[in-house]
Amino acid sequence: MTPTIRDAVPADAAGILPMYNYAVRQTTAIFDTGESDLAGREAWLARRRDAGFPVLIAEVDGTIAGFASYGEFRAWDGYRFTVEHSIYVSPARHREGIGRALLAALIERARGAGKHAMIAGIEAGNAGSIALHSALGFREVGRMPQVAEKFGRWLDLVFLQLLLDDRAQP
Repeated sequence: MTPTIRDAVPADAAGILPMYNYAVRQTTAIFDTGESDLAGREAWLARRRDAGFPVLIAEVDGTIAGFASYGEFRAWDGYRFTVEHSIYVSPARHREGIGRALLAALIERARGAGKHAMIAGIEAGNAGSIALHSALGFREVGRMPQVAEKFGRWLDLVFLQLLLDDRAQP
């Protein structure tokens, strides 16, 4: 099954919220430990859109099966051609190609926006996410041991990077 990928609209915050909170409660996909509420997800979506960053929705049979976005990598202007992304897939839809479809769409969106590099920050034990990114051309460029704590253990962060174009200079 191929999901439909589309831009998020404000009403999608209600479908994004359970996936985000699941990731907070049950996974190390995000190092946050506090769940969000609907107002928080609505504000996040509005901030992304106002900043010109995409938020993409994957739909299957009219139901939100995943979402993804990218934003600035770091706040300084010199990083303006680099973005960092996040992908969330409903736990009921894991291993159905939804993450791959969202990531491929984000890559194309970033290329269309003139970005040069896309960064993924992934918990080192998340072999599935690392494999997905590797399959789409990302390469490990850094590893930071014990930079976060969640579920009573230290977590390592792996950075993967995809160069989106072959520009030698901006």
